[in-house]
Amino acid sequence: MAAQIRTADSSMETRRAGWLRLEPGETKNGEGRQFPLIPALRSVLEAQKNKADALARETGEIIPWLFFRRNGEPIKDLYGAWDRACRTAGVAGLVPHDLRRSAVRNLERAGVPRATAMKLVGHKTEAIYRRYAIVVESDLLAGGEKLDGLHQIQGLAKPTVVPFPKSH
Repeated sequence: MAAQIRTADSSMETRRAGWLRLEPGETKNGEGRQFPLIPALRSVLEAQKNKADALARETGEIIPWLFFRRNGEPIKDLYGAWDRACRTAGVAGLVPHDLRRSAVRNLERAGVPRATAMKLVGHKTEAIYRRYAIVVESDLLAGGEKLDGLHQIQGLAKPTVVPFPKSH
């Protein structure tokens, strides 16, 4: 992820097309991938672009980076910048990789087909993907509620207890 953030520029070309593209060589596995610019992501990227434009007007320098330091220079120490940003946001200790796990959980909860979700997060194998698809208590509760809903539909809501025959 560090390389992806450091090399990301503020080019409008792919954003106009509705995609965030990571070129081959910019990802952990070396393969490029694309991610649809859903409204929340588009909003974040547009806010960053607006910051870059404002700084460019103020300094007279072109800011080609999507994420940059206050002076417009590229971020060279991603993890240091990340730590400072997390402390400022009140979520100290969060690591960038946590976001990948959150993305997988959110994709699972949204019902995105697994093959699609794997492409979005860049996992090549089901085994790796499953390691990120953490099931928590609330997921188990939701699963139980869905099962109960099915039982209601099937008329199985009233439990029947049948005693075992006595054995001698």
